[in-house]
Amino acid sequence: MASSKISVTVKDQSGADTGSAELAADIFGIEPNLPVMHQVVTAQLAAARAGTHSTKTRSEVRGGGAKPWRQKGTGRARAGSSNSPIWRGGGVAHGPKPRDYSQRTPKKMVKLALRSALSDRASDGNVIVVDSWNFETPKTKDAIAALSAIGADGKVLLVLGDNDEAAYRSFRNLTNVHVLHQRELNTYDVLDSDVVVFTQETLPGASESGA
Repeated sequence: MASSKISVTVKDQSGADTGSAELAADIFGIEPNLPVMHQVVTAQLAAARAGTHSTKTRSEVRGGGAKPWRQKGTGRARAGSSNSPIWRGGGVAHGPKPRDYSQRTPKKMVKLALRSALSDRASDGNVIVVDSWNFETPKTKDAIAALSAIGADGKVLLVLGDNDEAAYRSFRNLTNVHVLHQRELNTYDVLDSDVVVFTQETLPGASESGA
């Protein structure tokens, strides 16, 4: 169930208030669904796994064709091949093989998880809206000053649009900032950040109001 409307102050790059924006209640004001968020994040992390791990079975280990010693009379246990999994340097029994770890996640579940994550950040006051980024040239020093001015502390998720190339180049080298295009916004990155910073262009479903 959606909660009451949430209004946030819109700031400019210097930290000055320029107006306000209303966050869509169906995106930023729902009750977070923890099981859905957990399932979607688990699927995201699983899909990121390369799955290229591989061990050799006894049939794939080189050598071992000859019987190590005769069957009887030596006092030792019977052995037919040095490729046996119980031998050092032999094959691996039931070891990992290349596989696809991706999980099928319904689109509705992915959308609900993202809305839950955004609502969680909004409920704690950790959604910041900037009117736009106005970097004349890419400059990391200016990016650090801008984050300080708007009060973005800790691990920051920065959501940029198509026209924010200079901003992307300014922020990308900061270790505490993760930069995403608005089309790439996802549950894991929202939950992995302390603060989410949008521009008015990239803010999902928000409407402007006067200062």
